Amino acid sequence: MSLFVQKFGGTSVGTTEKIKSVAKKIAGFRDDGHDIVAVVSAMSGETNRLIGLAHEMQKVPDAREMDVLVSTGEQVTIALLCMALKDLGYEARSYTGGQVKILTDDSHTKARIQEIDIEKMSADLNKGRVVVVAGFQGVDEEDNITTLGRGGSDTTGVALAAALKADECQIYTDVDGVYTTDPRVVESARRLERITFEEMLEMASLGSKVLQIRSVEFAGKYNVPLRVLSTFKDGTGTLITLDEEYSDMEQPVVSGIAFNRDEAKLSILGIPDSPGVAYKILSAIGEANIEIDVIVQNIAADQSNDLTFTVHRNDVEKAEHILKNVATDIGAREVRADDKITKVSIVGVGMRSHAGVASTMFSALAEENINIQMITTSEIKISVIIDEKYLELAVRALHTAFGLDNTIEES
Repeated sequence: MSLFVQKFGGTSVGTTEKIKSVAKKIAGFRDDGHDIVAVVSAMSGETNRLIGLAHEMQKVPDAREMDVLVSTGEQVTIALLCMALKDLGYEARSYTGGQVKILTDDSHTKARIQEIDIEKMSADLNKGRVVVVAGFQGVDEEDNITTLGRGGSDTTGVALAAALKADECQIYTDVDGVYTTDPRVVESARRLERITFEEMLEMASLGSKVLQIRSVEFAGKYNVPLRVLSTFKDGTGTLITLDEEYSDMEQPVVSGIAFNRDEAKLSILGIPDSPGVAYKILSAIGEANIEIDVIVQNIAADQSNDLTFTVHRNDVEKAEHILKNVATDIGAREVRADDKITKVSIVGVGMRSHAGVASTMFSALAEENINIQMITTSEIKISVIIDEKYLELAVRALHTAFGLDNTIEES
């Protein structure tokens, strides 16, 4: 008998019929003698509907009340799934994040999990019940409802698996695993049998939508066996594993191509060349809880500096407003914003032991006349910022350049 934490995303529970199918899938695992904790998202489209209602009330909705509102989507799903399980003859009990309890910090809409009480879940499992938990949510120390950010149900699933010491955390979604890149962009993309935590962390941070980045961080930190599977068809999915479980011969140079359409670029030009100025700029952005990604600083001919960085596209207006105020304070010449860019990245643990990866990437882009605006690197990834109109062309060119079109999937 094994304990599996199974997370089902919004498309997996998008209708009552799909919820009934999920119940039947869980029932099959129970019939095989396994214990199940199911983590579910809101039904597909529900969170967006609730956010739309909030914006009808306030242009910038209050963060605390937004969490109260959007958390209701998962509450609907957990109740419906338990009803479906009971109709099949299986004992089940639903819990909101607060009932479990999943304790978080007080950062509304972007909360982080601090502690999980497993007492209620363990008691139910010992009684043979299926435990159904609302993903994406928790409570802070003052019992305010908090949410973990979009895609946070993945994090809930992995965190529960870590707390319960589950045998595996299975993420069920509308795709059957992790691919070399988005198959909607490159038809010849292939499903990976497995990928390292490190690679998956990079791909999630760089725009891959299969898993939320914090869920991968949790899995890697606590070594939770993590598998991505399809709700709608059988298969082994993709296993996310430790780097050392690969042999050197199995490691491809590049495992995948990630991209992020949600980037925006901000530049502050003519910055006085004096100590502490970069800190003043970036700390102001950080204090507004805006995450900065790629940063480049250049020294102009007149010895002034230009600082350029990227943020999420949703934050660009707020960040531009902050920068203009900072520019006035420090005597900078100009602030520019550009939300027509995108980030494309190559990822692979094999890059550590292979030379010439960067030159191959830049050559492939040059052959397609794609100009690189910014570059950032790590041990296992290279990212470039380019004009968004070249996104799909760049991804296809890089997928071919690194031989991913010819990847043979092992059975």
